[in-house]
Amino acid sequence: MKKQRIVVKIGSSSLTNDKGEIDQEKFDDHIEAFSALRKAGHEVIVVSSGAVAAGFAGLGYPSRPLTIKGKQAAAAVGQGLLMQSYIEKLRKHHLVPAQILLTRSDFSNRERYRNAFATLTELLERGVLPIINENDTVSVDELTFGDNDMLSALVSGLLHADRLIILTDINGLYDANPHSNPAAQRFDYLEEITDTLLNGAEDTGSKVGTGGMKSKLLAAKTAYSLGVPIFIGTGKGSRKLLEILEGTGDGTYIANPDYTKINTSRQWIVLHSESTGKLYVDQGAEEAILYNGRSLLPAGVFKVTGTFGKGDVVEVYGMNGLLGRGEVSYSSDELDGAIENYQLKKQTTTTEVIHRDRWVQL
Repeated sequence: MKKQRIVVKIGSSSLTNDKGEIDQEKFDDHIEAFSALRKAGHEVIVVSSGAVAAGFAGLGYPSRPLTIKGKQAAAAVGQGLLMQSYIEKLRKHHLVPAQILLTRSDFSNRERYRNAFATLTELLERGVLPIINENDTVSVDELTFGDNDMLSALVSGLLHADRLIILTDINGLYDANPHSNPAAQRFDYLEEITDTLLNGAEDTGSKVGTGGMKSKLLAAKTAYSLGVPIFIGTGKGSRKLLEILEGTGDGTYIANPDYTKINTSRQWIVLHSESTGKLYVDQGAEEAILYNGRSLLPAGVFKVTGTFGKGDVVEVYGMNGLLGRGEVSYSSDELDGAIENYQLKKQTTTTEVIHRDRWVQL
């Protein structure tokens, strides 16, 4: 088996017991599996929940806190406990972990996004095992990922992973809730995440976690759109992750061989950037950028709305609605002037408004 880059997402219920304490038996099982992957020559990135779940009991909470301040306080206590356990257990396998705490702003800010990519890549090249979690101690609602399922999908895309493995307490995706419906049928393989699946998924998680099956489906859909194959399921023993790579995992595989990976720059444009304006293009320009792999030229733009600068991201609309997003080479004022000059036949510049390498079709 060739060397692969694997992102493994471990949820709170897979690390802790019902009281919120770190379950050492569960933890040891994961550590053994990480070690087996590394010994087989693969790169491993772990997106680990558990900080809030590990910390709330020490603060006297009877269950996972619901308030922002409660979650942040629990994370402040639990994150240290979580990493201490990772360090001690991985040391026995001669593995060095590195703690990476991320928020939404680390993805939406282009410089921090690039820095995150550079740091994680350097850690992997040095043989370090990154342990990634959301920075719950300082996050607020508008800066959160919602849960670590989505964080794991974004990390797998950022690092161009060969597979995202989401470990949970249910062995895959079903057409109904297997806990309440004995006739529920598991999907062993899927080539897409449909709206029917999303609408039928329950949105609740365990009492120590935040992610239900719907959040896992949304994360899988995001990773899938970035060209990353996904596995959602369960497993036990040191070979559980290797068995998943071998195609014999206890869960659901989601992949489409026709999907290709999206480069880091385009991922930022489509998933993380904020659109600051809109461009409206004619039929010829629409066909050129959608079907012929061309860049968008000023001659194809007939209307500009919003105020933006060179290098900002804008949305592009055709005759029938939104076509995609791209990074512009003009400010809004410069583009208005270029369009006017074209209409007056005073200018024949061919400088792209959006270069095809800075364009993402939606």
